[in-house]
Amino acid sequence: MITYSFSFKRYFLFLFMLLFTFSGAQKKFTIVLDAGHGGSDHGANRYYSEYGTLREKDITLSVVLKLGRMLEKDKDFKVIYTRKIDEYPSLTDRTTLANRSKADLFVSVHVNANTKTTPYGTETFVQGPDQNKTNLEVAKAENDVIYLDEKDREMFASYDPKSPESLIALKIQQSKYLESSLLFGSFVEGNFEKKDKRYSRGVKQQNLHVLRLNAMPSVLIETGFISNYDDAMYLASDNGQSEIATSIYDAIISYKKAIERNTATVVKAEPEKPEEKPLKNDFRILLMSTPTKYAGSDPALKGLNYILPIKENGMYKYYYGTTNLASVRDNNLKTAKDAGFRNATSISFVPNQNLGIGYYTLELAVTDQKLSSNSYMLNTLKDVNRVKENGKFYYTYGKFTSLEEALKARKNLEDKGVKDAVVEKKLK
Repeated sequence: MITYSFSFKRYFLFLFMLLFTFSGAQKKFTIVLDAGHGGSDHGANRYYSEYGTLREKDITLSVVLKLGRMLEKDKDFKVIYTRKIDEYPSLTDRTTLANRSKADLFVSVHVNANTKTTPYGTETFVQGPDQNKTNLEVAKAENDVIYLDEKDREMFASYDPKSPESLIALKIQQSKYLESSLLFGSFVEGNFEKKDKRYSRGVKQQNLHVLRLNAMPSVLIETGFISNYDDAMYLASDNGQSEIATSIYDAIISYKKAIERNTATVVKAEPEKPEEKPLKNDFRILLMSTPTKYAGSDPALKGLNYILPIKENGMYKYYYGTTNLASVRDNNLKTAKDAGFRNATSISFVPNQNLGIGYYTLELAVTDQKLSSNSYMLNTLKDVNRVKENGKFYYTYGKFTSLEEALKARKNLEDKGVKDAVVEKKLK
């Protein structure tokens, strides 16, 4: 579980860079209010004799409508609702609406639940890669609705929340908005705790579908546990819903003021960043060295793309990314370590360096038996070399004096349909 505390000063510079355009490009501060679930998706629900069956979709809609009415009284705000009635907008529709509206803030209101009746309190989630088991239960509850809508299935078909590459992509995509989302979330939870005297479970990062495609600061607010009696009575009451809406409203006001104040105070102080100069050499991130040959989709590569395998002295070395910029190199190294390669390191390559001894070749295949004469690879390429070592047949192609030449040839083979060739460095 990741919980954060905040101070304005910590975010002045970042907020200015992110939010400077708000004051000039948009006259009104646009907020998308999202009442979680709806229609056939009831969300969390529990039966209590005092109210009957309490449904998450009804509570969230009531809170959002109360909040919207408060905001609509202020001419500085433009309020957009993902729903104002009992219907189910797909997750794709919700995020598309927010992005097309060029919203400044996305607020999704939800109600929490647990299999036990003891957990209670509020918590606010922002998009992030945290995989804490406790938080994953919340993610699972919110993400389950993805299977209700065909459009969502199409949009998220290739998205695997367990894939490191998906999580890395989320980090990159959401990093621009993370700081602002955390700041707003701190205002929300602060109001719940100090004004409403409720128990705040904090601001947390989590991988939630309804937030991950939003191109703006976004939060998902869990307003309480419907599975806890005291929380449920509060959530079902008009007074409780009004207090929740008011606390979120006050947080929006505080957030907007912070943005305006930060923009005004930092605009003159922000120094111009010097242009980054390319380094002399290229850098690749060495993930691992192993006698095992892996295909590009093998789980051992932990979902990373842009992998270059280079074989040397019988060992396959797997490199991630290539760049001659220090900032990109450092980011690639962090990405590799975040994916699980804790011993990853950056390796320098001299561009277009010819080997003084030996050559590069392309290892096309390693097989237990000879390839058939009808093999597409053998029929497509001429002068394929075959060597038998330790009971296996090794098929290689070409001789190249530099790594760049070998990579160019590898690309030509891919264009011809010969995939997964490995650059091999021969020193004899």
